[in-house]
Amino acid sequence: MQITLPTTVVEGIQLTVMPFRTDAVIGTMSVATLVQLVPSPRREEDTKTLKAASGAVRRHAELRSLVQRALKSTQKGKNVGSYAEYIADGVKGELGAGWSTPPITFWHAGPLAALSDELLPGTGLRTLTITPGTCVVAIDGETQTTAWHELYDDPGHYGLTYAELATVRVPFELYVDLSVADARQIFYDRNVQGVIVAKNLAMSMDQRDFATRLAHRLAESVKVEVDDKVVPFTKLVNASKRQVGKTDPEVITLSALRALVITAIYGRTGLSRSAETVHEDELPAGTDAAQVEGSVVPSLARLISDHFPHFASRSAITAPAVLAGLGIAVHHTTPWADPMNALGVEDLHRLLADIRWDREPRYWHGVAAKATATGRLNFAGGVRDSGGRVADAILYPATETGRRIRGE
Repeated sequence: MQITLPTTVVEGIQLTVMPFRTDAVIGTMSVATLVQLVPSPRREEDTKTLKAASGAVRRHAELRSLVQRALKSTQKGKNVGSYAEYIADGVKGELGAGWSTPPITFWHAGPLAALSDELLPGTGLRTLTITPGTCVVAIDGETQTTAWHELYDDPGHYGLTYAELATVRVPFELYVDLSVADARQIFYDRNVQGVIVAKNLAMSMDQRDFATRLAHRLAESVKVEVDDKVVPFTKLVNASKRQVGKTDPEVITLSALRALVITAIYGRTGLSRSAETVHEDELPAGTDAAQVEGSVVPSLARLISDHFPHFASRSAITAPAVLAGLGIAVHHTTPWADPMNALGVEDLHRLLADIRWDREPRYWHGVAAKATATGRLNFAGGVRDSGGRVADAILYPATETGRRIRGE
């Protein structure tokens, strides 16, 4: 008697996907599937752990090293913990709808075990099967992958439960059966071809940042007249660019307005915070968010209203370094300013009254800008480089730079 063998059944991890190329699909997977499918990059860089790992994990670590950067002792690795906390806060609902993680880009190093026909004709949806032990590597989004491992290893540490993680779907794209060279090229393209967003500009988009929120409220509170129409100043603030172009209708960037707000709050120490997130629990000692807003917004609103013609003409007052210096001067009028350097509101406005805001070298060269060989001014120095000099020129009119910006 001969025993008949069972019909071959392909076993493995099944994912519902939609192809978008002949060698790539997109879809979502559970966190449990993610940590099962892709080993922890952090563990794969631990030599002791790797020595005791299975052959499949060691092979995966070797393949990963061909197409990925190291985590250990790098900024990438340092970001894992904060990324995990961010994801946890999002999952717990603490960030509302204003949070997101990009799809992770995976590389399936060999052919698929199986790919079904369309589950429903015309939808493109199919079932994909990955056999256990197959090497799947995150070639983009590895920090996020590591963060998911951290969350799944100890959800309680992040205030989560396995039940909460079970409800999460992680979006992904999967490239199938590519060569190592092609996988490396995708890594390069994803990490180099894109234009990196300047940190100051990125900060101006962060709605959880107190200074950004205050900058928006300031812009909304000021009403100005443009072409015989009264409009909120926010219409003249560009929130999407690092610099305002000559043909743009706006006169100032949101990141520059944010610099004005930060230095008004912190004074000179705000110069080093222009590219940092401002949290409400980090406001000056003895203050709270309501007090800071109640003092800073009206003061800066008056400054913008009084000097709006100079803003409208895009004079030197719109340069980020000049705004930062103005913010430092305004800081001296706040209730929490150092009493030794305190300044009355009207005293400040008298100091500002005779400043020459025209973009001319004779006023601003060596203060907030440098004159080029052709006699044009270059304000590219930035907030940290020139903000303090501008503040000194504003606050001390008898100094050389103080006299220069006043045309003396």
